[in-house]
Amino acid sequence: MSWFGSEIDGPLVLTRAIHFAATATTAGALIFRGLVAEPALRGAASAAPLLDKQVRSVAWIGLAVTVVSGLTWVLLLTMSLSDEGLGEAVMSGALRDVLNLTQFGLVSQVRLALAITLAICLVLKCWALWRWLALAAAVGLVAAIAWTGHAASTPFTLGDLHLASDALHLVAASAWIGGLVPLVLLLGVTRCHRAWASLELDAVRRFSTLGVVSVAVLILSGFVNAWILVGSFRGLAVTFYGQLLMLKLAAFAAMLAFAASNRFVLTPRLALASDKARRDALRVISRNTLIEIVLGLSIFAMVGVLGTLHPAAHLVTETIKPEATHANQKTHSRSDREGRSLPDLMLLSNRCRGVKHIIPEETLPGAWLSSRSASAAA
Repeated sequence: MSWFGSEIDGPLVLTRAIHFAATATTAGALIFRGLVAEPALRGAASAAPLLDKQVRSVAWIGLAVTVVSGLTWVLLLTMSLSDEGLGEAVMSGALRDVLNLTQFGLVSQVRLALAITLAICLVLKCWALWRWLALAAAVGLVAAIAWTGHAASTPFTLGDLHLASDALHLVAASAWIGGLVPLVLLLGVTRCHRAWASLELDAVRRFSTLGVVSVAVLILSGFVNAWILVGSFRGLAVTFYGQLLMLKLAAFAAMLAFAASNRFVLTPRLALASDKARRDALRVISRNTLIEIVLGLSIFAMVGVLGTLHPAAHLVTETIKPEATHANQKTHSRSDREGRSLPDLMLLSNRCRGVKHIIPEETLPGAWLSSRSASAAA
């Protein structure tokens, strides 16, 4: 499928978007429980069982979708690299090679182990230790996505900075966007209970504080990521990657406007003595939060596309250096679009086709001889 001259793998993009949204929702729900709901419930203990059940339900659903979409992502990438159907890719050993010979496969296995750990912790919910271990597993599950994306193929010290920035970006996005779902559920529960008015006020204030911290981290880490992947205002303006990134920033700004309205205009009204004023403010906060969720889903969809595109900084460099051959451009485009660094792509493609003599690593271009390899991610 071609959008604006860029080849887009529709099934892969959709799978990635669903995976990111589900993972963020899972982590966001548990971050919300640990940092917002449980402290707020100290003043309304009677609401604790109901709210805990809702948060755990969100986490279970998100985790199930995360696992299914993650497995689908691995299969789609294997089929793309091997040019084989599902059955052939499994039987020929291509799936085994993806899992064992690429960083994407190894990280996917680690993330599956974290998902299993999280599921066990959600079952063993009685002890506080298991609840905090569940939170740690969920944060690890979402942060590890950084090692499957563009950041994992950035070389040397800059690569370490990129990985740290991307991991923080993912966790902050999960805390804010993923936490919106349990916040809506909490507001729905408290709307009909006047006795829980202090709970809703405390929860909204705590979530607003969490949101401020998350936004600050998103802005700083997003700047670092853009500096590495875009590199210049020219890259932002003339490439499809840059243009889609600007659209993502516009959606982020819209979310920020609704969040600011909730924090500075509507939240103070929850403390008013008038029950009608409180209900009206609560209704508008719930509506704005739902709009934020929709905008957040659109951002995940754009992230699903961005991770399959050639970074703008590379495209601008190729434009400036016309001596690059058409064959090299095509090879680089394919490797980025399918989410592999060049050594991984050549090695895996040959193994998947049964070639006995693998291209020696020393014959590959020096710029690609990094120990890191990337799958499609933002």
